[in-house]
Amino acid sequence: MIRVLIADDQRLMREGLRTLLALEQDIEVAGLAADGVEAVQMVAAGGIDVVLMDIRMPSMDGIEAVREIRRRGLPVRVLMLTTYDDQADIVAALHAGASGYLLKDMAAEDIAEAIRTAHAGGAVLPPRVASVYLEAMRSGDGARAGQAETGAAEGDKVHHPRAAEVTGGAEDSGAPLEPLTEREQEVLRCLARGLSNREIAERLHVTEGTVKNHVSSIINKLGLRDRTQAALYAVRHGYDA
Repeated sequence: MIRVLIADDQRLMREGLRTLLALEQDIEVAGLAADGVEAVQMVAAGGIDVVLMDIRMPSMDGIEAVREIRRRGLPVRVLMLTTYDDQADIVAALHAGASGYLLKDMAAEDIAEAIRTAHAGGAVLPPRVASVYLEAMRSGDGARAGQAETGAAEGDKVHHPRAAEVTGGAEDSGAPLEPLTEREQEVLRCLARGLSNREIAERLHVTEGTVKNHVSSIINKLGLRDRTQAALYAVRHGYDA
């Protein structure tokens, strides 16, 4: 079972999502949180695999909650689930460490599938969201949008792990530190589409272990941190076409 925490300040949304996800045989709603503070506390208590995290909540918003979860090194995947496809929110959430960014008008079965993908180690960026993110990166507004979300004053140093790690590296130039093999490029295209290791293995007719090795090699060659960052790299550089 995939144990899910739903964090949203609207009770009707929390209860509605719990009812919808209860229809999925492999997903269990293990908790409900009304704000970011409560969400972090419940994740820290353990027993949560994936968090569906709203952005605009009292006490601590969803993006700050993701930062806190990552700062503590808590082993959980976080999917933002929000009404807003605001560019600054998307950039800040992904740079904070979210594994995906979902919109509340998505079908229930798509949200359930996104949970499975995130739990399996995949990244989830619906085309509409990916388009907004790519535009931010192309325009050079990505880092500025992330900084604005933190509320930092101009000139303050703001640490966004993914943004910091890709600046000046392979992501900045588009060229890997080492050439990717043909098979690694195939895997990268699958990452751009948000496929899990199992789904990639089935598509390429190889074992999951082989896929894991390819993903690790891709991450190392691109000078990135994790598979979510690799998926963002792939989307940015057209591997999802």
